[in-house]
Amino acid sequence: MSFNINKVKSANTYDVIVVGSGASGSWAAKEFSEQGLRTLLLERGRDVEHIKDYPTTNMYPYEFEHRLEMPYEDKVTNPIVNRCYAYKEDSQHFFVKDQEHPYIQVKDFDWIRGYQVGGKSLLWARQVQRWSDFDFEGPARDGFAVDWPIRYTDIAPWYSYVERFIGVSGNQDNIPELPDGEFLPPFPLGRVEQHLKETVANHFPGRHVISARCAHLSKAQPIHFKQGRTDCVNRLLCQRGCPFGGYYSANAVTIPWAKKTGNLTLRTHAVVHSVLYEETTKKAVGVKVIDANSKEEIDYFARVIFLNASTLNTNLILLNSKSNRFPEGLGNDNQLLGKYVAFHNYTALVMAEYEGFQNYKTTGRNPAAGAYMPRFRNLHKQDTDFLRGWSAGISTQRKELIDPEAVGIDLKNSLLNPRLGPWSIFSYMMGETLPKESNLVTLDNLQTDSWGIPLLRIDVDYDDNDRKMRDDYFQEMGDMFDKAGFTNIKKVPDKRRPGNDIHEMGGARMGVDPRTSIVNKWNQIHSCKNVFVTDGACMTSTSTQNPTLTFMALTARAANYALGEMKKRNL
Repeated sequence: MSFNINKVKSANTYDVIVVGSGASGSWAAKEFSEQGLRTLLLERGRDVEHIKDYPTTNMYPYEFEHRLEMPYEDKVTNPIVNRCYAYKEDSQHFFVKDQEHPYIQVKDFDWIRGYQVGGKSLLWARQVQRWSDFDFEGPARDGFAVDWPIRYTDIAPWYSYVERFIGVSGNQDNIPELPDGEFLPPFPLGRVEQHLKETVANHFPGRHVISARCAHLSKAQPIHFKQGRTDCVNRLLCQRGCPFGGYYSANAVTIPWAKKTGNLTLRTHAVVHSVLYEETTKKAVGVKVIDANSKEEIDYFARVIFLNASTLNTNLILLNSKSNRFPEGLGNDNQLLGKYVAFHNYTALVMAEYEGFQNYKTTGRNPAAGAYMPRFRNLHKQDTDFLRGWSAGISTQRKELIDPEAVGIDLKNSLLNPRLGPWSIFSYMMGETLPKESNLVTLDNLQTDSWGIPLLRIDVDYDDNDRKMRDDYFQEMGDMFDKAGFTNIKKVPDKRRPGNDIHEMGGARMGVDPRTSIVNKWNQIHSCKNVFVTDGACMTSTSTQNPTLTFMALTARAANYALGEMKKRNL
């Protein structure tokens, strides 16, 4: 039987290959397909089509067998994913179960994944904040890790570009450490949140409590109507998939937009094994894919490759992309690939009560989840015994109190006429962890997954800097709550493991010097310029802000740079 390699290559050749269909990968696909390039978008999971494939989106709680709780058997079988706050009976189908793609925990680490078209953009908390130069200049200022090759002015136009398209609600707060953006009207603070805001402003100079910024359409604009979306109706069922497109997901926004161009090919069940490197041209020529179901190997070819498989999977692909030129993984001349992985420190909670404002109660639902306190530590100078800083989320509510000891007619009356209790206040810390060489991922030498790819070994942990930061959060947030007149203040250590924040970053960090970084200021691999890394793997440090908006802005920026280089025939 004859086999025509040129015919196969021709059929499987595109202008651009994008690996991963989540928040950042779908942005790359949108940018390239809009400009007329034949774009292949590879997703290792199944297809999830907007609206059509949201099976639980309109179900009532009583329609779920376990009333949204996961049964005991599932908790025993899948302990890792069960520790994720969003993993419930209504959203379990969007998560990877523990045994579906195993990994090796050198130290305790919860790797939370969503293998489907749209990835975790169906599941994220939708909090979006810009970074400032306090974040981009952090490593250069304190000398820890390497300097970012970009600054805020480099990415600011791309933040605006992304925000206008996806829709972001928020206030123009005029805070240098948290730059303003292109905002839709904000979701208002609750009355107790507003009280805390006023207290902090009056008694704690340099600190701010603001309405949280989120990727929800508080007031849809013409561009959003063109996308087939409308206003968020505040259901707070976002993890089920939103039929209104009220929040940004790749499924509702960027992928359908790219498909309309006619230039996008979406290939599902495509597990990327490695990037194919050609020794003679000194370029990557494509990717090797293993069909998730049939296990068939297929090669796809393109001039440019964007890796957006999510932080740890992108590291895995690069480490597994071995050749004579790169025996330790693509771009890994300096032996730093997979190292300097970091995440966000969520190990502290502060809760309290408030007896005031009894004439107010919680009404409606806030998809922004309440208030946000930007980082204020170590901005203009080093003023603590730890590096970098922390931000905080804050929310309030009044619970209905039902008499738990009532029976008969008393129980009926208690259920029909519940009393309102005092206000409860809840805050969580989001601290910046330091990227260290000892925080790394590697490939196992013996064990492989169902597709013959080496299992990923994850060796990541907290350190003393994280513990000092947690203690500072407890002290400062406790002081602010006390000054606001809150009572019954409880400082609760959160025993969540690294990874459960779902904000892992690094491993293929950006930098100026090829000796100390993997990708350059345009997200190109230093030693293989037609491969770009624009998901969390490229991050040099983690800031205190939620990272997804930055991933999307970096991707749009890099894609448009790549487009220009392709037109010049440099790629």
